[in-house]
Amino acid sequence: MLKFYYSGAPNPTKIALFLEEAGLAYEPIPVDTRKGDQHKADYLAINPNAKVPAIVDGDVTVFDSSAILLYLAEKTGKFLPAKTDKARGELLSWMFFVSSGVGPYFGQSVHFRNYAPEKIPYAINRYAFEAQRHAGILEARLAKNKYMLGDSYTIVDMNVWGWARLLPTVLGDGAFEKFPKLKQLIDEISARPAAQRALTLKDRHKFKTEMDEEARRAMFPHLSQKVA
Repeated sequence: MLKFYYSGAPNPTKIALFLEEAGLAYEPIPVDTRKGDQHKADYLAINPNAKVPAIVDGDVTVFDSSAILLYLAEKTGKFLPAKTDKARGELLSWMFFVSSGVGPYFGQSVHFRNYAPEKIPYAINRYAFEAQRHAGILEARLAKNKYMLGDSYTIVDMNVWGWARLLPTVLGDGAFEKFPKLKQLIDEISARPAAQRALTLKDRHKFKTEMDEEARRAMFPHLSQKVA
C-alpha cells in the first residue's frame, strides 16, 4: 500500500486531496514538524529535503508536492488534461508556476508576517507583493477559464488550492475580495467531499500546535545555525 507522509500544512493537504479524489488506498504516516520528525534519519532517507509531503509507492519514492501530484496523476491517468502537446505544455507550466512561485512566495509571506522573530518591513513587503502578484496571475487565468487548464478539474487546480485557500493568512483579512475568481475556485474545491476528507486527515493524529523553543529549532534551524 502507498505510504503517505503528511502533516496539516498546505503542501501535504493537496496530496491528500488527490488521494481522496482518486480513491487510492494509502497509509497516512504523520510527520510532526514542530517536534522535528522531518529531521530524523529514517525520514531523511525518504526525503533528503526534510520537508513534507513524501510518498513511498512500492520501490518508488517521490517528494515535493508538485512531483507527487504529477506522479500519481500519470500513474492513475486521472485529473490530467487532454493528451496533446498544447495541453501538456500548459500542465507543466502551471504546475511549475505553483512550485517555483505560489508556494515559496505565499509561504515566505506567512513566515515574515507571523513567525519571524523580527518584523522586517522590507521582507514583509517583498513577499506580500510577490504573493499578491502571483495571486493576480491566477485570478487573470481564472477570468478566462472555469479551471486552470480550461473546462476540466485537474491536478493544477489541486496544486493551486493547497496554498490559495489560505490567502487571508498570506495577505491578511479581506484578501479574497481582490481575487473573486480565485475564491470561487477555492470554494468549489473545498466543498467537494474529497476535500472535506483531506482537510480532516490531520485530525487522525495529535500534531503539536505550540510554537515553543523545540518547535522553533525544528522548523527554523537557521536561527541557531548562522552561515554568514
